[in-house]
Amino acid sequence: MILLSSIIATFKAEYLAQMGDSILPSQLKALEALKTCRTSASPMMRAQCSACDHTERVPHSCGHRACPHCQHHESQQWIERQLAKQVPATYFLLTFTVPEALRALVWSNQQALYDHLIRASWETVRTFALNDNTLQGEAGAIAVLHTHSRRLDFHPHVHLVVPAAAIDPDKKLWRTKSAKRGYLFNHKALAKVFRAKLLEAITAEGLSLPPGLPSTWVVDCKNVGRGEKALVYLGRYLYRGVIQEKDIVSCENGQVTFRYRDAKRKRLEYRTLPGARFLALVLQHVLPKGFRRTRNYGFLHPNSKRAIAVLQWLFGLDPKRLIAQLKPRPTLKCPCCGADMVIVQTRLPPRSLQPPQTPALEAAEAVAM
Repeated sequence: MILLSSIIATFKAEYLAQMGDSILPSQLKALEALKTCRTSASPMMRAQCSACDHTERVPHSCGHRACPHCQHHESQQWIERQLAKQVPATYFLLTFTVPEALRALVWSNQQALYDHLIRASWETVRTFALNDNTLQGEAGAIAVLHTHSRRLDFHPHVHLVVPAAAIDPDKKLWRTKSAKRGYLFNHKALAKVFRAKLLEAITAEGLSLPPGLPSTWVVDCKNVGRGEKALVYLGRYLYRGVIQEKDIVSCENGQVTFRYRDAKRKRLEYRTLPGARFLALVLQHVLPKGFRRTRNYGFLHPNSKRAIAVLQWLFGLDPKRLIAQLKPRPTLKCPCCGADMVIVQTRLPPRSLQPPQTPALEAAEAVAM
């Protein structure tokens, strides 16, 4: 498997020379973190076997949310939190997409327009739920921002996992919408309202709209049953960067080739780029510092835990059943006996900075522990 850190080490200088001052501070920070993640240049941890007292040093992960190695535990925790909020309703996955003519403006104003993109998506769903003849109440949604296509091009869009249900706070009623009709709301009507809300927000920021904006935008809305598969899918790729290292198939002659699945053709496709260009594609999806790409709205907000618990009790739902189906976090195994190892010391100097030790010293150190 070709490591992303090795590609960065090979093409970093060329990437910095080509991109120059256009590189954002968040991208530089990600570049350095990914370059040293779990290498000899990263800080070390000491792990001790719970059975045979064998110890060894293992490298720290960088913990950056754009790293393909890191944040698996955080991803698992996010999935568990969302599954714990399951309500008695059919779920839908709505995708709100920014048209190509607007993407350059979004890229130039990421902090503000990413936020408006998420908010406009939610406000659109909220408006439809309030005005729907069946629901007539407050909706709930789990929103996740994505900025990339499968080809790694800049393609900002928001996924909303939405139960076909609403709470009427005045009458204290729980209303659901039948999924037999095959859709939650009309996707063309959703697109019109979403377009109006986002353009209004952009204008309020004092930004000029680019010419050639299409009058018809795209919003996709599909039934995802109980919602758990959609949540697991979104959660798996929430903290792991935009590409998995297993999908990098070659790095030679200054070129990097990676594979992706074409959604329309439903087959694997390959894309080959100069190394520096490949790094630019990966790093353009690093989010601004402190930006939250996932949010909960309406009755799925963290403040609504009590209401969700009451609904689950009334309808006999057991969210722990779904959580139990998730794979547990893998543990570090002892190479000697196979037992679990426990981290007993962290933030040790990188291996490259540690003085060489003689076998006698290492043996004495093991006895001391």
